Amino acid sequence: MTFDVPAHSATSAGKPAGRIRQKNEEAIIKAAEEEFARHGFKGTSMNTIAQTVGLPKANLHYYFNNKLGLYLAVLSNILELWDSTFNTLTVDDDPAEALAGYIRAKMEFSRRYPKASRIFAMEVISGGECLSQFFNQDYQSWFRGRAAVFQAWIAAGKMDPIDPVHLIFLLWGSTQHYADFASQICRVTGRSRLTKQDFAEAGDNLVRIILKGCGLTPPTA
Repeated sequence: MTFDVPAHSATSAGKPAGRIRQKNEEAIIKAAEEEFARHGFKGTSMNTIAQTVGLPKANLHYYFNNKLGLYLAVLSNILELWDSTFNTLTVDDDPAEALAGYIRAKMEFSRRYPKASRIFAMEVISGGECLSQFFNQDYQSWFRGRAAVFQAWIAAGKMDPIDPVHLIFLLWGSTQHYADFASQICRVTGRSRLTKQDFAEAGDNLVRIILKGCGLTPPTA
């Protein structure tokens, strides 16, 4: 799924190009994730991001026109990561293998990009105004296409008759919980932080719980 986001327009004429551009863009987005997650959109300064990356503030605008453009790029980046593992889902896939693979991929994204996930969650909780350009008719069609695959599996008797829409919401919410509410999990369980092993074990449990709820046998990890 691709998005028409003007913030990520560094390939246009007059903009830096090639590997240096890509490296700088990645560094800027990483620094922006830190700032937006810590201070929110209003409390984040482009100057602070530029200092973190080690670029003059003026140079930052070669890559992203303004703070809103950079914020949208952060949202776009995490959405594309999440959706990339769902794009190739087809009716010919084995439901158990496909769902298990998706759950584990989403858990890995939660481990590697927790701040981006939290920024997305904060945007949704605050009303999601900046997400309107992402959740357009194209995205709704993409979403219906994913749900149609589940419905085809159900019609073929490959899984129990459940509501595909609520299943997708469950997949999203359960996997992103480990990024968005990591501090709660740590306080409740007495951990100082969630390790890679914690995410792997949580993913295994989600696979068992969700797949058995769909009438599927979890595949071997």
